This record gives sequence, C-alpha cells and structure tokens, in this order.
Amino acid sequence: MLYIIGLGLCDEKDITVRGLEAVKSSSRVYLEAYTSILLVNKERLESFYGKEVIVADRDMVETQAEEILKGADKQDVSLLVVGDPFGATTHIDIVLRARSSGIPVRVIHNASIMNAVGACGLQLYNFGQAVSLVFFTDTWKPDSFYDRIRENIGLGLHTLVLLDIKVKEQSEENLARGRKIYEPPRYMSIPQAVSQLLEIESLRAENVLSPKTTLAIALSRVGCDDAGPDNTRQRIVCGTLEQLSEQPPESFGEPLHSLVIIGKRLHHLEVVYAEEYAVCRETWRRVAREVYGCVLDYMATPEI
Repeated sequence: MLYIIGLGLCDEKDITVRGLEAVKSSSRVYLEAYTSILLVNKERLESFYGKEVIVADRDMVETQAEEILKGADKQDVSLLVVGDPFGATTHIDIVLRARSSGIPVRVIHNASIMNAVGACGLQLYNFGQAVSLVFFTDTWKPDSFYDRIRENIGLGLHTLVLLDIKVKEQSEENLARGRKIYEPPRYMSIPQAVSQLLEIESLRAENVLSPKTTLAIALSRVGCDDAGPDNTRQRIVCGTLEQLSEQPPESFGEPLHSLVIIGKRLHHLEVVYAEEYAVCRETWRRVAREVYGCVLDYMATPEI
C-alpha cells in the first residue's frame, strides 16, 4: 500500500492518528520537501514517529517516483505531504503511477492553508479561485494570476494568494552547466507580494487592485501557537494593500506567508472579526463601509 499522508501545517504533532498508524506500519517513509515546508526538521519527525524519514526533493518525486513506489505492492510505503495531499498542491501524478503499477493507494487528509485560512475570520464559502504568486525576475513576470483575481472580484469573492517559496533551486548558470549546486532557500514576504501585485496592476491598468481601497489580510504560520517550534506563532495582519506594503517585514512574522485579497461580497461579521488584526481599525471599517458596502454602525465594537 502507498499511503499519501497529510501532515498539517505546523509541527510533528499535527499528523492525524490514522496517519501516524500508517507511518508506523511502513517500511519506508518519505517526506515531500519542495512544494511546502513543515516548521520542524526531519529529526523531530523521526523522533516522534520512531521511523527514519527520507527527504524526497523535486527530482525524486517528479522523475524518480519509481524509487518511492518500489515494493509498495508488497509492503506499506508512506509519502508525507505538508498540509493536505490534495490541498494547495496535488499529487495526482504519483497516484496515477501507482495505479498503473497495480499498487493500492490510500490518502489520509489533514488541514491545509486552503481551509485553515478561515482563521482570519473570512467565510470559506466566500472564496473563489486560489492563485500562486511566483518570484519575479528582470525578464520573467507572469501575470496570469491577475485574471483569476479579476474574475473572483467580479463575483465578489475573496482570493487566496499563495506566495512562492524556493527550496533547493538552481541558478540558471548552474542548471545550464549541470552542476548540482543549489541556491539558499527563499520565501516571499508580504511586502514583496503586494509590490508585485501592484506592479502588474500598473501594467494592466484594469482597476482590479487599488492600493488605498483594496482590503487584504496577511497570514503567516497558520495553525501555530506561542508554544510552537522555535517559539513561532500564527500571525494575522489586515488593512489596505497600501497599509500592508508600509509595514516592516517583521510585523508579519516568520514564513510561510499567504495573502487574501478581499472581495466585495464582504460580510459585516467578517469585518468585525478581522478588525482585531487591522493595522488601523478606523481605516479598515471606513473602507469596508464606503467601498465594500458593509453596514457596521449597529455592530460597532469598542475602540481599544
């Protein structure tokens, strides 16, 4: 049996009981380590699981999947995935490879940013298409995400923007020369994400995003509390795009980061819940009322 097991969002203890039982029954345990990261190292996982964990990078998962599947028709093998196996990044390819080899597959689900984003108070029913935002280069600035955001906003829906990470990436020169030399890990910050979004808005000029009147919510390390690994914790900050761009990077907490662009179907309860995290409550409520049409006065909360 091939088990594809979601690990959740934070540390080694987020695995489900069913997932832990599958890990303990497995002869080999792989950790998919390129589409996202867990906030603890593999040694913490090994100590908790009582199993050796083999790190599976992009090359192994995409081009050497047979190594993972080897013997899985006769014994249990586990592939661990941060979040949920079919969350932000699906793993359909390895499932299809297993099926074609006659290997049974069982998927064990867990929390991912796709549902844990509700921690900021926005209703999951009000989300549209999620988009990914990659690091821009001088010669490569893909903007297909803009069209998805425009479609969501046209329907009044929120947009979850997943920010890029670069783990075990090669420079163009090293890639061209076939040298297995990797760049240091990089994680997109909220200010950089906002800057890229507004750069594309300035180029496209379709009035989809406005620095002063588009509300957004930044999230980091969702699901972690103060007692988490390395004393990290969940952080939520909301305001206009302009306000978020002006905050120091440390105000958003440690990576991984995500950003939500607020749609016009904003409910007044969403506004009231999220204002606890606002850069400026007065601006948050004013824009929600004047631009998004939320009726808030009868539910006014005391100022702190």
